[in-house]
Amino acid sequence: MEKSPLILILLGKSGAGKGTQVNLLKEKLSLDYIGSGELLRERKKKRDFTGKKISEVIDNGGIVLTPVIFKLWMDRFEEFKTKNEFNGFVFDGSPRKIKEAYLLEEALDWFEWIGRTKIFLIDVSDEEAIARITKRKVCPKCGHIVLFSKNDPDVEVCEKCGEGLIKRPEDTVESTKKRLEWFQTEVGPVVEYYEKLNRLIRINGEQSVEGVFNDIMKEIEKDDNN
Repeated sequence: MEKSPLILILLGKSGAGKGTQVNLLKEKLSLDYIGSGELLRERKKKRDFTGKKISEVIDNGGIVLTPVIFKLWMDRFEEFKTKNEFNGFVFDGSPRKIKEAYLLEEALDWFEWIGRTKIFLIDVSDEEAIARITKRKVCPKCGHIVLFSKNDPDVEVCEKCGEGLIKRPEDTVESTKKRLEWFQTEVGPVVEYYEKLNRLIRINGEQSVEGVFNDIMKEIEKDDNN
């Protein structure tokens, strides 16, 4: 019997390392990708009312309304449904609100993808998140991000292109604390929702990148081998 597409939802605080795991999982499992931020950046290029409104909200640090996000998800789901080869997709950092979680459940059911959906929380403490974000560096040329790790030496040059790394001005302690407060207020209920359904899988995010990835893969393979 042919397997249903694999749907992976990755939740976690800023600095938890979701983006790194998304890239590893995409490559390992040949999955498509959905990131709400990427969808919004694409949509705001269309200079109609909604595109301009998205730009205005994002530029002022606001959160785009759920109906707008949901419409973008549904359009992308429809694209996936028409693909000849579709193994599934990985969802980065969404749903961000409890309303989005409810709508996502209905959408996955509508597209007949509910069977192999896995929800992971890459769990790190606030202290760890603050340390990672305030000490991480980015390449101004290619955008490569170097995450802070207590076990690795300090890196000054981008391994991808050789450019000198910089710290982003928004990666301050104060800004990070605001992001963590937002996560607790908005995403916290989403985490609780999936926990009550016994569908949330907690992964220790304070181990190595390889350790996090291996733990996620074990959970995926556990059900596939049953």
